[in-house]
Amino acid sequence: MIGPPNVGKSVIFNRLTRMNVGVANYPGSTVEFSEGALRLADSPVKLIDAPGIYTLQPASEAESVAVALLEDAPDLVLCVLDATNLESSLYLLLQLMGLGLPLMACINRTDLAEERGLAVDHEYLARQLGVPTVATRAVTGQGLEELRSRLNGALSSEFSPPAVRPAPSWAEAERLTQQARRSAGRSEDTLRDRLGDALIRPWPGLPAAVLIVVLVFGFVIGVGMGLRRWVLLPFFGELIIPQLVNLVQALLEPGLGREVLVGEYGLLTKGIEWPFTLVFPYVLSFYAALSVLEDSGYMARLGALLDGLLKRMGLSGTAVMPIFLGYGCGIPALMATRALSSHKQRLTVCAMVCLSVPCISQTGAFVSLLAERSVGALAGVAMVSILAMLTTGVLASRLLPGRPSTTLMEIPELLLPRADVLGKKVWARARHYLADGVPAVMAGVAFAALLYETGAMEAVGRALSPVITRWLLLPEEAAVPLLLGVFRRELAVLPLMDMALSPSQLFTGAIVALFYVPCIAMVALVAREFHIRLAIVVLVFTTVFALFVGGLFARLGPLVL
Repeated sequence: MIGPPNVGKSVIFNRLTRMNVGVANYPGSTVEFSEGALRLADSPVKLIDAPGIYTLQPASEAESVAVALLEDAPDLVLCVLDATNLESSLYLLLQLMGLGLPLMACINRTDLAEERGLAVDHEYLARQLGVPTVATRAVTGQGLEELRSRLNGALSSEFSPPAVRPAPSWAEAERLTQQARRSAGRSEDTLRDRLGDALIRPWPGLPAAVLIVVLVFGFVIGVGMGLRRWVLLPFFGELIIPQLVNLVQALLEPGLGREVLVGEYGLLTKGIEWPFTLVFPYVLSFYAALSVLEDSGYMARLGALLDGLLKRMGLSGTAVMPIFLGYGCGIPALMATRALSSHKQRLTVCAMVCLSVPCISQTGAFVSLLAERSVGALAGVAMVSILAMLTTGVLASRLLPGRPSTTLMEIPELLLPRADVLGKKVWARARHYLADGVPAVMAGVAFAALLYETGAMEAVGRALSPVITRWLLLPEEAAVPLLLGVFRRELAVLPLMDMALSPSQLFTGAIVALFYVPCIAMVALVAREFHIRLAIVVLVFTTVFALFVGGLFARLGPLVL
């Protein structure tokens, strides 16, 4: 499957495969693509969802992989066209026709075209181009059974490629578009259309952007705190964990094994409480908000509005997506930089995310640590994070070689997200946290329990005492989050909750955790995506910078808080 971004290709892919999907890396590349099992009437088929692409002249690493997949001689290429942007889609289809591959097309988003008073005659295009064509509405599933049937027929019989045409031209794409479009009644200039246009303009787009971002983070914190206090804390704290403690105490005699399970850093106490009651509620609320921004089409508008600011950092408006993803998890944020058009942009976003963008797990830990003790400290951490992110971007644009790239963005329709699609997307992202994040946190807690129960943690605290007590002005046990933060970013924060710290000390600990090393998974990804030397630089620089800045704020904190 190949087609432009934002055409609904992934929705079709998920419906055809019924979410029976996996992720693979293209050989010799770090770029991933989705592949799934599609069972047709005659045989099972491997369906590959290639990265979105506008033309066969790639402008990014991800687009290069889409072109490379075409060179692997697939049995069939399904080109997904956008009924609302038919001309640019047809230009891609005309380019594909020159490859001599078996080819089909489906025209998606026909419902949105009809709202504009337009219809696309897919049968006319099929006759003109010699390419079997189906009209679909991916969000409702309309036309997908016909598509499945046509795919089965194409793969179960001799299916000749379309006739090779002369070099495609935009003039030909424009001519075909004009001839294939039909009137579907009077175009509806809806409130949604007017609102979508207004949100791109500086006025009222910029004030609206500030309001929307504030509302999003208010929603994340408010809903997360509500889930934590009224659902997850009672469930785990009052029902599950006490039962586990009683069970372990009944089965095991006092000793190292029991203490590792239910002691000060018990695997079945802190190992469950921290990831499920203090972090998971914010993961859910953040990904719900992010999915709404994505599916509504607002994220691209935010990128267009911030393009001027981002250009001062050598970035384009398209960098908004990986930066915003960083507030969810740094790993997909780094992977999303593959779609950026220059290596300089990728390095700049990598530096910003690794140093100063807290993931949602860490943000949830900050809220749990500071919201009920010092709102001023929480606001201060947020301000320091934003200032550091902007400063990092500006410095990177000045220091890194390369020229700023031209901004090329597609602004999709402003849509009302569908609840069922949002639910599947939020659950998929939450499942990723449960599968990858929770085990890492529990491993970190088990490691801390072993260090604590064997006395090694006390020895480490004494060894780090000059830095911890004299420079950061924290108690010796604050060495614990420095040890555990390498496992997961939130573990650089959560142990501070059980220490009797003043507001100034809480602020210092939070600042150190903000700038401290990314989790080991992020460091490994930096090595894979860029180079191991950069991963080492990230590891060393963030550690030194976090401790240095933490000491400065340890002396400023009492004057402010």
